[in-house]
Amino acid sequence: MPFRYTPALADGIELKWQDAWAERGTFWAANPVGDLTDGDGHHAAPGARPFFVMDMFPYPSGAGLHVGHPLGYIATDVVGRFRRMRGDNVLHALAYDAFGLPAEQYAVQTGQHPRVTTEANIATMRRQLRRLGLAHDDRRSFATIDPGYVRWTQWIFLQVFSSWYDPDAERPGGGRGAARPITELVATFESGARPTPDGRPWADLTSTEQQAVLSEHRLAYVSESPVNWCPGLGTVLANEEVTSDGRSERGNFPVFQRSLRQWNMRITAYADRLADDLDLIDWPEKVRAMQRNWIGRSEGARVTFTAGGVGGANAREVEVFTTRPDTLFGATFMVVAPEHELLDEVPAAWPDGTKDVWTGGHASPAEAVAAYRAYAGAKTAVERQADAKTKSGVFTGHLATNPVNGDLIPVFTADYVLMGYGTGAIMAVPGGDERDFAFAQAYDLPVVFTVVPDGGFAEGFEDAPDAAFTGQGVVQRSSNDSISLDGLDVSTAKSRIIAWLEEREVGTGTVTYRLRDWLFSRQRYWGEPFPVVYDEDDQPIALPESMLPVELPEVPDYAPRTYAADDVTSAPEPPLGRNDEWVHVTLDLGDGPKTYRRDTNTMPNWAGSCWYYLRYLDPADDQQMVSPELEKYWLGPQHNDTAGQAGGVDLYVGGVEHAVLHLLYARFWHKILFDLGHVSGVEPFHKLFNQGYIQAYAYTDDRGAYVPAAEVTEEPGASDSSGEAGSTTFRWNGEVVHREYGKIGKSLKNAVSPDDMYAEYGADTFRVYEMSMGPLDMSRPWETRAVVGAQRFLQRLWRNVVSESTGEVTVTDDAPDAGTLRALHRAIADVTVEMEEMRPNTAIAKLITFNNQLTGLAAVPRAAVEPLVLMVAPLAPHIAEELWERLGHERSLAHEAFPVADERYLVEETVTCVVQVAGKVRARFEVPPTISEDDLRERALADENVVRNLDGRGVRTVIVRAPKLVNVVPA
Repeated sequence: MPFRYTPALADGIELKWQDAWAERGTFWAANPVGDLTDGDGHHAAPGARPFFVMDMFPYPSGAGLHVGHPLGYIATDVVGRFRRMRGDNVLHALAYDAFGLPAEQYAVQTGQHPRVTTEANIATMRRQLRRLGLAHDDRRSFATIDPGYVRWTQWIFLQVFSSWYDPDAERPGGGRGAARPITELVATFESGARPTPDGRPWADLTSTEQQAVLSEHRLAYVSESPVNWCPGLGTVLANEEVTSDGRSERGNFPVFQRSLRQWNMRITAYADRLADDLDLIDWPEKVRAMQRNWIGRSEGARVTFTAGGVGGANAREVEVFTTRPDTLFGATFMVVAPEHELLDEVPAAWPDGTKDVWTGGHASPAEAVAAYRAYAGAKTAVERQADAKTKSGVFTGHLATNPVNGDLIPVFTADYVLMGYGTGAIMAVPGGDERDFAFAQAYDLPVVFTVVPDGGFAEGFEDAPDAAFTGQGVVQRSSNDSISLDGLDVSTAKSRIIAWLEEREVGTGTVTYRLRDWLFSRQRYWGEPFPVVYDEDDQPIALPESMLPVELPEVPDYAPRTYAADDVTSAPEPPLGRNDEWVHVTLDLGDGPKTYRRDTNTMPNWAGSCWYYLRYLDPADDQQMVSPELEKYWLGPQHNDTAGQAGGVDLYVGGVEHAVLHLLYARFWHKILFDLGHVSGVEPFHKLFNQGYIQAYAYTDDRGAYVPAAEVTEEPGASDSSGEAGSTTFRWNGEVVHREYGKIGKSLKNAVSPDDMYAEYGADTFRVYEMSMGPLDMSRPWETRAVVGAQRFLQRLWRNVVSESTGEVTVTDDAPDAGTLRALHRAIADVTVEMEEMRPNTAIAKLITFNNQLTGLAAVPRAAVEPLVLMVAPLAPHIAEELWERLGHERSLAHEAFPVADERYLVEETVTCVVQVAGKVRARFEVPPTISEDDLRERALADENVVRNLDGRGVRTVIVRAPKLVNVVPA
């Protein structure tokens, strides 16, 4: 069979069509204006619906792709091809997220510049993805390391740096609060409309003082703040890059709290909008919940306690945030974070009434606090939260006055209270909070219940409680001379006490967030340099746009200085600091030539991924980040019938692991760009789809080391006396190994390269297999041996068109029979629905069923197989193109219309009616399932076989069970 569809034949077909698509510009997306047209040189057709489909772009690893990586890429390709055949103007391209730690680590090991490594990795990945037959517009590809792209990333940073968040500004489309140019803030200070912090006129402030004031408002600012310092990596990390056990996401090194001068972005200014606007977009609820939880909006009150050591000396105000101000009368102690400034000065001696359990065995508050601060400083914020159930803390010697009843309560410090959340101080109400109750039990502190269930507690519970009461109920024991909350429900009590606190200026209703400002500095070489310099007063100055991009200099060593993993006292030493000619530079920024200092930190690798979707619209535009006309066409509100008021990418596919990091940061940058008028929609991604993972078996030896999965053999267990098979034994090089199931990857030695799949089966077979493995949003097991099922489907499709012996087209021009037409149009209708709903696995099942039906025909009608080829095209595009051409078509089917079902053939199929005469089957015929009993009776009695078997006898009765049975009883 010289013309059988084999891997060798598939290889030739696939390479042929990949070259043809590239030469013809088959998948070039047409912009409405500008240089980027379709392959025929035309701009977007008027009325053509724009559809922007996008993958989370890859990091180009030196290991290349394994079979788990293409799952999302194939899925978006299937969607893009389907939408193109439905008449949409589809934009689908792929860029590379090329800054990152792996290339830098390789540079440290080998001395090879990260750019050389990264560009080689990109070339490998491009080849592997091209061989997959992805319908990308290759003109729109780029990498985040390209100087032209770095320039605009740095330009966006300067937009952020040169802006502040004005809570009173009116946003386009409604709402208050927006980023505004910092020059507008300066104007309010200059005019006196906004007072300076110390009341002096703006003109009386020195330049350094003015910059310090502006820094308190800028959306990008330098500050001395607690950071996650990772000595083992030699860099600081964002909270999101620290695992739940307080270690670095990369490398698994311990992470410690240090106070360092770093760049931050004021993402907290956008907390409400980031939470509220989740309702405007079509995302999985799981991801929206993850973002809302990370933002962590809490409504409550800020309350001022007065703390002042023994006898109230040196009284200082300590502000707490609480979501339950109704329980203020139940506050029996306070807790402050170890970093809280109240602890910078503590009483010299323990006050009267101090219990031994409070002191931690120390002779004085100073000793106790110093020791506890050292203990807490060796743990990350994540660890401190994870260890919250294990209560530890010490009494500080301070006593605080509760503003609602004047009671003096002890102030403790404990590491479960964080400076980054709220105010770094809490009022502890053990009667209403499980955490506070556990602390009170551990340190012998009183418990007062100010909220009780509607029916009250069981007798004796309040005298010997075994838990806090955290539910809703009735307030009690909460009154003073000017207010009583007793008898109120919790909600009413909250409102009442907040009003009382505000009236007396000892508290105010407010909202707080778990979200912290985004730490934006990295002590790395391989990242975007900051487009700023520092003057003699160490104030950051934005470089003019004409000096962008600021490119990375050559350095003698690419490694940041790393330390012993547990070296808490270490400090960052970035590689850029080793090129003094680059760091200290003479520039004329308007005041004549001066020597400035560059920032030796670089931006995190998230910077480039925050805005790359905008650059796909025209990556060659060197005049603007994005054309307003193109942005509105592809991304603007209501740009198509599903985009909605928020606009954004029509379909964004990627892993759920980016739910908080990339997606939250990208939304933040987009909203700043929206406020400043650079984009027209409020959200970057309208519809998000999280694909599942491809998993595989991995094998470990007795040491726990992974062994090559492809070299493992199976030995079925012997059957027992009942015939039940025993357990399977797995061996590698003759030794027994242990099987586990999980992710697929190089480190587990179970990766399968797509290159191997292309060689053994062909790209189309590989595509069909991955799309048929199960629902796209579910993880699924990889089984190479199962790929043959997809191969057989394509081989049968090929045989339905082409003779395996002669290579000739075997279809006929005969009209399909009624049954084939019904099957065809049912398949079209079903496949269309499955493709619209991103269920390619069930679409493939429908196609296989119809293809098998055609296989059973003596001759395959052209009118039946051509629609089948078109339906297969999004899934297996190479074989579909080849068959389409062999069927006599000169134009690529990529832009052919997807088949449309004819409603005439979608009526319910006929059913077989059985007719019995005297209890014996004498006739069968097809009838509509909706046939009436009278019509069916008439049809049965007229059937020639029934008439012949009655043989002139009359009919006593006719029993009808429409539509499947008629029983004729002769007279």
